[in-house]
Amino acid sequence: MKTLIVYAHPEPTSLNGSLKDLAVSTLETAGHEVRVSDLYAMNWKVVVDAADYGPDASRPLKVALDSGRAFDAGTLTPDVLAEQEKLRWADTIIFQFPLWWYTMPAILKGWVDRVFTFHFAYGVGEHSDTRYGERFGEGTLVAGRKALLSVTAGGPQAHYTARGINGPIDDLLFPLHHGILYYPGLEVLPPFVLYGTDRMTSEDYPDVARAWEQRLLTLDSTEPIAFRRQNFGDYDFPSLHLKEGLEPAGRTGFGLHTRG
Repeated sequence: MKTLIVYAHPEPTSLNGSLKDLAVSTLETAGHEVRVSDLYAMNWKVVVDAADYGPDASRPLKVALDSGRAFDAGTLTPDVLAEQEKLRWADTIIFQFPLWWYTMPAILKGWVDRVFTFHFAYGVGEHSDTRYGERFGEGTLVAGRKALLSVTAGGPQAHYTARGINGPIDDLLFPLHHGILYYPGLEVLPPFVLYGTDRMTSEDYPDVARAWEQRLLTLDSTEPIAFRRQNFGDYDFPSLHLKEGLEPAGRTGFGLHTRG
């Protein structure tokens, strides 16, 4: 297994840093190859701008079209090209980050914004009356690649349930799982979430480490989240609404877009 870990935390000795280090040692000991993109250590440029696309930047700037033109021409900046090559190399991508303001840190979102360019991660395939491009279960990143979010949350688990004040964790992560990872074709594994990390002590860490090691060593046998594929009969065209009667009784919201 070839694993890319995209790590987003400013403190190397944080819990997130420890989980990243443990993932590297666990996977390498098991015989896997591992690469790490430590975004803070790399001083990753967060914002998209015309400099990303060099001579292929238009006036006014059109981020999607310009990024696709630069991708096709091979004129994206070296840092973006390097990350795209890591994604091509990997068959598993782990994103290690804290949940800040109900989403990923800005530096990680900036990595997505700049690396997932038009024609590399989206905007591919046939667009017709029966297809709307290769996305949501197809796409350039499909090729059997899996993705896993490893997330730390400060609040207790009860806060991230259906009746909890923060809402269900699956709903909070849906835009990341479905919109960022599944959209370009990655198979999305159920997340590894640690709750109550603001109150975690060093005495708690051995149990956390064992749970994380177990997840890492069973990635190959873990079933991905059963998101519905866009172009395979579950959605009406051109509305892209889920067909009536496919949802389990009582299911609403984001859950409509998973099978079973």
